[in-house]
Amino acid sequence: MISRFYLEDYLSFKKVDLEFEKGLIVFTGPSGAGKSILMDAFLALFGIKEAKANISETTIENSSVNSEEFGIEEDDDIVIKEIKKDKVRYFLNSQTISKKALTTFSSSLVKHLHLKDNSDFDSVRLVNFLDKLTASKDEKFIVLKKEYEENFAELSSISAQLKKINDDESKLEELKEFAKYEIEKIESINPKIDEYEELNEIKKRLAKKDKIEEAIVMAKGIFDFRVSVSKALDIMDKDSSFFDETINELENIFENFNDSLYELEELDIESVLDRIEKLSALQKRFGSIKEAIEYKEQKQKELDSYDNISFEKSILEKKVKLLNQKVEELAEDLSSYRKKSATILEENVNYYLKYLYLSNAKIYLENKQIDSMGKDEVILELNGVNLETISSGEFNRLRLALLTSMSKFEISNNGILFLDEIDANLSGKESDAIATVLKELSNSYQIFAISHQPQLTAAAKQHFFVDKQNGASSVKILDEKGRIEEISRMISGENITKEAYEFAKNLVDSK
Repeated sequence: MISRFYLEDYLSFKKVDLEFEKGLIVFTGPSGAGKSILMDAFLALFGIKEAKANISETTIENSSVNSEEFGIEEDDDIVIKEIKKDKVRYFLNSQTISKKALTTFSSSLVKHLHLKDNSDFDSVRLVNFLDKLTASKDEKFIVLKKEYEENFAELSSISAQLKKINDDESKLEELKEFAKYEIEKIESINPKIDEYEELNEIKKRLAKKDKIEEAIVMAKGIFDFRVSVSKALDIMDKDSSFFDETINELENIFENFNDSLYELEELDIESVLDRIEKLSALQKRFGSIKEAIEYKEQKQKELDSYDNISFEKSILEKKVKLLNQKVEELAEDLSSYRKKSATILEENVNYYLKYLYLSNAKIYLENKQIDSMGKDEVILELNGVNLETISSGEFNRLRLALLTSMSKFEISNNGILFLDEIDANLSGKESDAIATVLKELSNSYQIFAISHQPQLTAAAKQHFFVDKQNGASSVKILDEKGRIEEISRMISGENITKEAYEFAKNLVDSK
């Protein structure tokens, strides 16, 4: 239970320092005084709402929580602190903790119920609850559910592959023709890596062929002076070998180049240019000759796979058939477990309904199309009537019974419930019924509630009054006299009548 709550600088609240007992704790006060703001500050310490206070802290005693991760044992006090400066920081027993981790830690300790949330009857949410309840009672269910989820995931994956094959099969001939066309188009050119660069080099030489031949003819005159130069060097007693070597090297270069020019004359220039043009087109489309060759190989693999598509389809169809059978069997097993838990939940709901002047709630499972959660849809009826046709008062009381029943399994004994205006817009009889249920529930849980009705307020073990003066909110605990006066105000307004006071006093005494 929460034994202490401290708050500094949160909107209209400058400072709050409260101590609590176990049981039903009610906050009342004029509209706009700050009751919901205060409730949000509580919830922020458990990661349920956004933290907005500069400093807030709570101490929890007798929580029955064990946490190896945070070194918390069952009898330890728990201190949760939130500090907001440049950013929000959370602390659990002086250890820094993330908001996500704090929310996870608090989930087995704290539950927030509010009437504005109408998703509690959602089938998916109820199936998840039944699974939690079942898993808490039988570990075999955990193994079964994991096996189901793995098999369903595999079935979904293989079914998707089979669908693609079926889609491809419908346009198989078109795909085959396209792949063949692409392959043949590249094969007709039969490109080789580096071929484009080599042909371009030949093209450059062809372009300069006439100029090179003319230049060689003009330069050949140098060889006529070979003997004269050698004699001159000998007369000067200079070694002429360097000149002879140079002349020989030059002569070899000219001869080799002449040979290559003769080879060029044998080439079909038009075919070379045509080849360059085709290779250029491939490069433009694919980026390089290498990528064009890789594309052709890819298309060949696709063509081979199309030829094997019937074989692959046959294998996948067999797998799908086996997995469908397995998934259906596992879904049936899941459903058997859930039906037992649905009976347990139904019994608990009807237990609380008798205090709420209702009865005969029925919770059962209907088959739906199998999905990742199985084949079960949870149906909830009241007196044989579906929820769409019952009155709003019946709907709210049934919802409270459901939420109360679920809370018994979702949070630990000595847990904490926060109720946000749970009795809003209810008649006196309905409010009295809710007060009876919460009084019963408060024997096992500490309950924090905002109330606008005298019946629930009168049932409180502690009654806090929230007020606002000159823009500043404050909260204080009321003694018995103060409680009677506040309940009287709730009944008759600011001008308290004698009848309202007497009614309030009797209401408090009766609770």
